[in-house]
Amino acid sequence: MSDIGGRLKNAKRAKKLSEQYDLDSLKLKSYLELSSIYFDNNKNFKLNINYDDVLLLKDNHKALKLAIRLNDSLSLAEVNKNLGYYYFDISVDSAYYYNNKAEKLYRNLKDNFTTALVLLDIALLQKNDKDYTGSEITSITGISLLDQLDESDEVIMYKSYFYNNLGILFKELSQFDESIKYNLKAIDLKKRLKGNNTMLIDNQKNNLANVYKNSKDYDLAIKYYNEIFENKNLMAERPDFYAIVLDNYAHTLFLSQNYEQLPGLFLKALRICDSIGDSYKTIVINQHLAKYYNFKNQKDSAKYYAYRAKDIAYPNYTDNLLESYAVIAEVEDDSIAVKYYDQYITLNDSLIKNERATRNKFVRIQYETNKIEEENIKITRERMWLLITSIVLIISSFLIYIVIHQRNKNKELKFIQKQQEANEEIYNLMLNQNESVEEARALEKKRISQELHDGVLGRLFGTRLSLDSLNMGTTPDAIKTRGQYINELKTIEHDIRKVSHELNTDFVAGSGFVDIINTLVETQTNVYNLKYKIDHDGAINWDEISNKNKIHIYRIVQESLHNIYKHANAKKIKISFKLKNDVICLLIEDDGSGFDVHKAKAGIGLKNINSRIKEINGTLDVISEKQKGTTIKINIPT
Repeated sequence: MSDIGGRLKNAKRAKKLSEQYDLDSLKLKSYLELSSIYFDNNKNFKLNINYDDVLLLKDNHKALKLAIRLNDSLSLAEVNKNLGYYYFDISVDSAYYYNNKAEKLYRNLKDNFTTALVLLDIALLQKNDKDYTGSEITSITGISLLDQLDESDEVIMYKSYFYNNLGILFKELSQFDESIKYNLKAIDLKKRLKGNNTMLIDNQKNNLANVYKNSKDYDLAIKYYNEIFENKNLMAERPDFYAIVLDNYAHTLFLSQNYEQLPGLFLKALRICDSIGDSYKTIVINQHLAKYYNFKNQKDSAKYYAYRAKDIAYPNYTDNLLESYAVIAEVEDDSIAVKYYDQYITLNDSLIKNERATRNKFVRIQYETNKIEEENIKITRERMWLLITSIVLIISSFLIYIVIHQRNKNKELKFIQKQQEANEEIYNLMLNQNESVEEARALEKKRISQELHDGVLGRLFGTRLSLDSLNMGTTPDAIKTRGQYINELKTIEHDIRKVSHELNTDFVAGSGFVDIINTLVETQTNVYNLKYKIDHDGAINWDEISNKNKIHIYRIVQESLHNIYKHANAKKIKISFKLKNDVICLLIEDDGSGFDVHKAKAGIGLKNINSRIKEINGTLDVISEKQKGTTIKINIPT
């Protein structure tokens, strides 16, 4: 009690302060909090709090205006829900109107749970006004929304309320099998609730037993009534409910022609209701007693209870009044019976007209709400088409971009292909030029060799023969001098012959590519101011290596030298070519600054080298350490 009282006190204080400072958002929150306290209290029957109904209604309408002004959809939905609940027992039209608006708002907010709660109130309004078809549709809609949520105690409980409502609807429509099915579902759900839920289960069992009673399955009805009576504290805890169940049980015994405990059970139920001052619940008990005494042909007692039921029902409880007219017509003499039959018919016609009017009213309210909804749908559809158009344009632009990008990529690939072809052509020209130079050198050497051999050597040989012929002189000095000249000529002849032979000897095959690499390294290092050392393995037969591979090796060396100059700050480089197991091992080392290979991002140069190595199915291994230089190991299959 102190908890809800404290909440109410703080909420009233918040309302006063918000109105004092004229802050719309705070005023809206304080009004909603007051409503929440009031409705929570009334729904859970906690206590009568001191908050006037008129003031409540006034504050809710203020909240409604503020929510509209602030364009606060959630608050607007909550205010409409509160007003729908407030009008539930006061004005069906107003209750339905506000609940219908609340349902639309909560549905737009994607709040399935609260939408289902509002639908439950709408379904109960429709059931109370005998719009059974509408109530059934609303209940099924509410259940489908709850089915989409995780099963909490609240979800299970409200789902059981919907099934209970469906059970009542189908009982009123005399579709007892359907009614039994939904009542059993409601019982099963209530049994799954945590905590003490005996009261909810007993209520549902009473409803189920009533369906069995109406379907004339009296044994099952009595079974469920007896299950309720197993709670020995029921009389003390819920005397009003105990009286209802006792009356239903007694009426079932009467219908099953088991009169042993009658009318005692009826009278006991009647005394309980009288003791707690609940006259409404005595209407049905009085009707049952009237029928029992009429069956026993005790007319005075039958008329007494029939008229007592009619007096209590008039004028507020029309359904009970209609049944009371039927009971009086049944127990009275013919002349009076006719009068009450006429009243029964008149009231029944009036109720049927009201039911039709109610159904039309609900349809009208729904139609007006639907018109607003259709406008919203139209706006939403226009926005949807705008969104679809935007998406189509975006996708089209993206596809166009992809096409253009792909075309550019294809052009780039064609360019790379042409560049590769150009590289091969350049390399072939270089080789051809080198071969032409070598061929010219060879021819020139051959010509010189022939000249030396045929010309000079011939003349020297002739001279030597002449000297030999003059060697017939007998003086010692002449012989000695001629001998010296002849020996000297022999030496000259031997040297010239050696030179001629060397000039006529061809170079080692494949030396052209090695010369190209040497020229590249020498030229680049001179430009980059680097000292170099280059080693070639003579075991590599470059003539057997494809031009494609030689071009890529040339470019790799060229790119590596450029990278060393640009990034390494090196002074010396070493390049070596070795052949191991039919694999050319290219090693490029520098004494530069080095880098962390795990953290450094690969630049364009290294990417180009990688790309070329992949082209020739090679492998690359970069070893580097800061301030200790870098080593690039490349393996190329022959």
